[in-house]
Amino acid sequence: MSINPKDFRNTVGLFATGITVITTVDENGKAIGLTANSFTSVSLNPPIILVCIDRAVTSFSAFQTAGEFAVNILGSEQTELSNKFATSGDEKWLGVEFETWTGRAPILLNCLANIECQTREIHESGDHIIITGEVKSLASKDGNPLLYWRGQYAQLKST
Repeated sequence: MSINPKDFRNTVGLFATGITVITTVDENGKAIGLTANSFTSVSLNPPIILVCIDRAVTSFSAFQTAGEFAVNILGSEQTELSNKFATSGDEKWLGVEFETWTGRAPILLNCLANIECQTREIHESGDHIIITGEVKSLASKDGNPLLYWRGQYAQLKST
């Protein structure tokens, strides 16, 4: 049975996900970042997460070779930041405040959470790579997440 890519995208789009900006540095130390919703925890002991990166993004090779990356989990008020990092080009970093912790990966300020990782494994899978990372540092704050559902941003509703 052949699965239509549009049908597949619409079906998996029914699963609400959080929005992240995945960051790293290239071989020259230049900040790299992209918006992604393919992120999940894998293990508690040791703490391991995974992200999926599309091979078509221009920064693809930096994520393969950097040896470290950060996951910046966006809050509900950070739609503009998500849109900024969903584009290509260096101008996405203009006006974006960040710091570094123990490694070189940019940690975006004012996010709901930040997770700094050392790359553990890279797996080939279709048109993406799956990168697992061991968590080295993390921080979080209270707030609501920026969500993606059915091809658009969504908000939590209070009950």
